[in-house]
Amino acid sequence: MAHTFDAIDELAVNTIRFLSADGVQKANSGHPGTPMALAPVAYVLFTRFLRHNPADPEWPDRDRFVLSCGHASMLLYSTLFLTGYGLMIEDIESFRQWGSRTPGHPERGVTPGVEMTTGPLGQGCATSVGLAIAEANLAARFNRGGHDVVDHATWVLCSDGDLMEGLSNEAASLAGHLGLGKLTWIWDDNRITIEGSTDLAFTEDVDARFAALGWHVVRVEDANDLGALADAFDAARRETRRPTLIAVRSHIAYGAPHAQDTAGAHGAPLGEAEILAAKKHLGWPSAAPFFVPREARDRCREALQRGASLEETWKRELAAWEAENAALAREWRRRLAGELPEGWASALPGFETGSKPLATRAASGKIINALAPELPELIGGSADLAPSCKTLIAGEERFCAKTPGGRNLHFGIRENAMGAILNGLALHGGFRPYGGTFLVFSDYMRPAIRLAALMQLPVTWIFTHDSIGVGEDGPTHQPVEHLLALRAVPGVTVIRPADANETAAAWRYAIEAGGPVALILSRQGLPVLPGTAERAAGGVARGAYILADAVGIPPQLALVASGSEVSLAMGAARRLEDEGVGVRVVSMPSWELFDRQPAGERAQILPPGVPVVAIEAGVTRGWERYTGRYGAVVGIDRFGASAPGPEVMRRFGLTVENVVAVCHTVMARAGRPA
Repeated sequence: MAHTFDAIDELAVNTIRFLSADGVQKANSGHPGTPMALAPVAYVLFTRFLRHNPADPEWPDRDRFVLSCGHASMLLYSTLFLTGYGLMIEDIESFRQWGSRTPGHPERGVTPGVEMTTGPLGQGCATSVGLAIAEANLAARFNRGGHDVVDHATWVLCSDGDLMEGLSNEAASLAGHLGLGKLTWIWDDNRITIEGSTDLAFTEDVDARFAALGWHVVRVEDANDLGALADAFDAARRETRRPTLIAVRSHIAYGAPHAQDTAGAHGAPLGEAEILAAKKHLGWPSAAPFFVPREARDRCREALQRGASLEETWKRELAAWEAENAALAREWRRRLAGELPEGWASALPGFETGSKPLATRAASGKIINALAPELPELIGGSADLAPSCKTLIAGEERFCAKTPGGRNLHFGIRENAMGAILNGLALHGGFRPYGGTFLVFSDYMRPAIRLAALMQLPVTWIFTHDSIGVGEDGPTHQPVEHLLALRAVPGVTVIRPADANETAAAWRYAIEAGGPVALILSRQGLPVLPGTAERAAGGVARGAYILADAVGIPPQLALVASGSEVSLAMGAARRLEDEGVGVRVVSMPSWELFDRQPAGERAQILPPGVPVVAIEAGVTRGWERYTGRYGAVVGIDRFGASAPGPEVMRRFGLTVENVVAVCHTVMARAGRPA
C-alpha cells in the first residue's frame, strides 16, 4: 500500500530526536547519536506498523519490539512517551537517575512497553529468536477453525555492535534455518563505533552474509526517507517464509553540525551549544529543552486509537474462537497466566533405594518425559547434546517450519544463542523452557544467564557432566570452577541433586519457581540413597536436610555434601561410626535455598559448635561459610586430568579414606578426638 507523510510527521520525528538529546544532556550521561539517527525508524514503526496498544502494554497478541542496541534507550523512552505508554515528561527529564522509570539501558518491569532488559550487545537479537519461536509454536497449537488468536510479529532494532557479536550470528543462523518469517531485524548501518569508523574492524558484506543465512534482505539507503522505511516494513510483513533484515543507512547524531557521523556522538552528551545548533539546522521551533509541539504529540498519540481498534478486533476473534474451543481456551489462558495445571506434580516419578545406580542426567530425562504430558508448556532441547543431556521428549516432533508445534528444540552447537533463545520463550509467556549442555560449557551462556536473573525468568538449565567424574575427556571438559561461578550470579538458584529422588524434587522446584534454575547433573550412575524417597521433596526445597544422623548420641561431626559426593559422605559416615564417632550427613543440593531459611532452621541442620567437613568435586571457595572455624573442605582447587573417572576421583582425594582422614584432623583441631 502507498504511505504518505507530511510536515507533522517530520515534526514528530524531530520531537523524538530532541527529547532524546535533551534527556542525555540533562543526565550528562548517555548515548544521543543513535536516537537522533533512528528517530524516523522508531516513528514509522510505532505509528504505522507495530501491532500494539499503548494503553494495554501486555495485550497478549501485540507485536514484540526489542531494542537490542540498548544504549539507545532514550530513543525508546521518547517514542513510548509520545505514543501514550503512560510515561510523563518528568520521566524523560529524569533519565538515568535513581529510581526513575528511564534507566540507562531498558529494563523489563521498570518501563511500560519495554519487552526485555537489554544492554549487552547481541542479546536482544538472539532473544528475539525465542520470541518468534514462541509465537509460531503457540499459533500451531491454538489457532483453529480460521481463528488466528496468535498472530503477531517480532521486531528488533540492532546496531553494528550487535551484528559484530558472534551471538547474533549464531541466532541468525538458526532463525534462517527455521524460517521464522515473522521476525524482522532492523540494522542501523551508521558505520560508527566508539573507536571510530567501522572500517577499523568491520568491513564484511552484512547483506550478503544474511542472505547466505537464509534471510530476506531489504536495504533502505536513507533513514530519513519515511516512505522508503514504510515500503521496507511492508516488504518484511509480506515475507512469511524467511526472517527479514532491513539494513538502514543512517547518520549518527543526524542534524548536529559538528557531531554528525563522528564517534564522539556515540556515548557522550552533545553539549548545549551543539544541541542548539542541531535544532536550528533542522528548523526546530524552540530552544527550550524538552519542548513537545502539540501537533507532534497528537499525531503520535493516534497510536492509542489505532491500538485500541486492533485489540478490539482481536478480542472479537478471541471470543469466537473460545466459543468453539472451550478446552483449548482454558489451556491458553492458564499458560499465559503462568499457572500450573492441578495435580501436575503427581506425575513426578519416585525411585526405590537399592535400585540400579542411575545418573542424575538420566533421571532428569525420565522426569522430563513423565511431566511432558501434564505440562504442555514444557519445551526445550540442547546444544546438540540431547543423547548426553537426556533432553528429548519422546514422541514429540521437533520444532521447525514444517512442524512448528514441535516441542523438541535443536539448537545446534550454539550454547550462547540457546541461552538467549530460552529467555525469549520465557519472556513471551506460555512456556516453561529448558535447555541442556555440559556444565563446563555454561561459560558460553553466562550473559544470558545473567539477564535471566535480572528479569527473573522461569528458565531451567540442565547442566550435565558435572565434575571430574567425567573422566577421560580431561580437564577441558571437567568443570571445576563452574558451580561457584553460577552460585555467584544473584537471583539464580543452583541445585545439584544427590540422586534420582533429589532430581525429581529439583525439577518440581524448577517448575514452580518464578526465576531461573540451574540443575547440575552427573554423568556417572549414582545410587538411590536411603531416605531420599521420604525426605528429598521437602529437603531440596529447603536447600539442605539431614539424610542420616548419629544414633543415640548427639552428632560429633557433620558431613555436608552435594551431588555425587553425598554418597561419598554416607560411606565415610559409616566408616567413622564403626570407629564410634557420631556423624550427621547433610545433603545440601542448593546453597541459595538453604541460605533463605530462617537462622533457627539452619541451626537445626548444622548445629553451632559441631565441626563440619564439606565435600564437593569443585573449587572449595565458598564452603567456608558452612565449615566454620575448625572445619575443612574436601574439594579440587586445580584443573582435572584425563583418566577413567573413578581414578581421577581417587587421585584428587575424593575417597572414603581421604574424607575419614580429613575428619580426624578436623576433630582433633576442634578438641574432639575420636
